[in-house]
Amino acid sequence: MHRESLQIETAGRGFHEITSRTGEIVARSGIRDGMCNAFICHTSASLVITENADPDVLRDLETVVSGLAPDGDRRYVHTAEGPDDMSAHLRSVLTQTSIIIPVADGALALGTWQGLFLWEHRTASHARNVVVSVFSG
Repeated sequence: MHRESLQIETAGRGFHEITSRTGEIVARSGIRDGMCNAFICHTSASLVITENADPDVLRDLETVVSGLAPDGDRRYVHTAEGPDDMSAHLRSVLTQTSIIIPVADGALALGTWQGLFLWEHRTASHARNVVVSVFSG
């Protein structure tokens, strides 16, 4: 098993593609066939695999999720860090904090248009930590 952490500085709400950086960890692991687990150590950001070619996909995802978990909803009790606090937690729960990707021939076995993204749900910038673990199969 091989484990490394990625540090990602976000500029506020939005997507940060981490496919290449995760793939570099897989390559450094020396593991040819197995599984790669990416886990984000936060409750107000998440990980998603989605289209990495057309930026309209990312815009549409943000549009739909902002309707499901709007900032400043009066029903929220947890608002300790502002109007985007509870909505960020909801967005994280609706998506994923951990993703497993197959490793084949020493590389991430993603489809042609797939990319791994950190999705920042807070409106302010944050330092995020993603733990990447690679296991042999």
